[in-house]
Amino acid sequence: MRYLFSLIAIVFGFLIIWKSEWILEQFGRVDWAEMNLSGGTRFFWKLVGLSIIFLAFLTMSGIIEGILTAIFLPGART
Repeated sequence: MRYLFSLIAIVFGFLIIWKSEWILEQFGRVDWAEMNLSGGTRFFWKLVGLSIIFLAFLTMSGIIEGILTAIFLPGART
C-alpha cells in the first residue's frame, strides 16, 4: 500500500513542479518566499514539489521509518 501512496505522491509532487505558475496564479504570492528566496514564490512551489517527491522515495524504500525512529526515539535500536 505504501508503494501506491508513494507513487501518487510522486505524481502530485511532479504536478506541483510542472504547474507552479498555475498555482501562483490561483493562490497568489507567498510573502515569506518573496522576501527570503531568490527565486520567489515559483521557486518555493518547486521546492515543495521536490520535497514531496523526495519524501515519497524515502517512504517507498522504507528509509523514512529508520530516520523517524532515530529522531523521535533516540534510545531505541531496531
